[in-house]
Amino acid sequence: MPVSRLMPDELGDDLITLVRQIADKELRPRVDEAEAAAARGAELPRDIFTTLGAAGLLSLPYAEEFGGGAQPYETYLQVVEEIGSAWMSVAVGTSVHSLTCYPVAAYGSPEQQAELLPAMLSGETLGAYCLSEPLAGSDIASMTTRAVGDGTAYVLNGTKSWISHAGHADFYTTFARTSDDGGRGLSCFVVPADAPGLSFGTPERKMGLHCDPVSEVLFDNVRVDASRRIGAEGQGMAIALSALDSGRLGIAAAATGLAQSALDLATSYAKDRVQFGRPIASNQGLAFLIADMAAAVGAARASYLYAARLRDARRPFSAEAATAKLVATDAAMKVTTDAVQVLGGAGYTADFPAERYFREAKVTQIFEGTNQIQRLVISRHALGG
Repeated sequence: MPVSRLMPDELGDDLITLVRQIADKELRPRVDEAEAAAARGAELPRDIFTTLGAAGLLSLPYAEEFGGGAQPYETYLQVVEEIGSAWMSVAVGTSVHSLTCYPVAAYGSPEQQAELLPAMLSGETLGAYCLSEPLAGSDIASMTTRAVGDGTAYVLNGTKSWISHAGHADFYTTFARTSDDGGRGLSCFVVPADAPGLSFGTPERKMGLHCDPVSEVLFDNVRVDASRRIGAEGQGMAIALSALDSGRLGIAAAATGLAQSALDLATSYAKDRVQFGRPIASNQGLAFLIADMAAAVGAARASYLYAARLRDARRPFSAEAATAKLVATDAAMKVTTDAVQVLGGAGYTADFPAERYFREAKVTQIFEGTNQIQRLVISRHALGG
């Protein structure tokens, strides 16, 4: 079933058509086997990102002069949703890569943008976003990874955790402490993957999203040229929070795509499955369940599109981004759970993707800020805090 859209222009329609063609040809035929293989230890399917990059889909919201697609965020997020409806791990990876480019695009000097963005946006490289630490997840200000100035460079030491693309990325957008002034003591760096002293932990054994490998990133006297510090010393917290507003919209869009696929599977199964001489979809109790699922998907889509339009209009959107992330990921969890219920015993088997959708949905309520953190952000805006 095609996902319903409100595209801003003809170019957007053409772009979505392209994404659907790639999803049908390159993503859907591979997703089940690749996810199962990755659960057994197979590598990141890097060729998929190469394909997306060649199509210009890894750099859509960034300036054309540096190799981006110069697309509105509303359009970019609909592309992420389409990818998420076909392969959630790849949609998350697409969102993560966009997040890694944001600090340079938004806070980098003209010289840094000219030097770094063309490679970041080329479609041939993949980034990782190093913010979380073993003891600093939601509490960013408590991070302990440290960057100490040494002449024309900084020396980084510490550990980042839960990092997508760790060991596979070409660069690492990294936040480290440059002073002990709490959250005002953080700074942002772009660390090349071949920097001596950079290493990686054992990949985490996760419930789902197996093709989104996650592990620790270890900094052991890693020297980074001062020209790769993005923004001023102490500006890292502002950069990280600003980036997360946009990143949360990427996760909201991906979660919406996942929920749409679960809805499509449930409706198709309900129309085909016959019990007591009629399709189970004709039972009002089940039909109402599907109606609630459809309403949840629609509400998720509306919430991220609204936030994206605010962002495109250069209006404040932090609360709306948190709302979109909260609404869309809670919807993904509910809709995937209900899809398993609609399929009954079949939904609990690996013969249908419902159980994979269910496993993939859970983490969306956790990463890019837990949904409890989203409620904190929303409440502070609502209460004027």
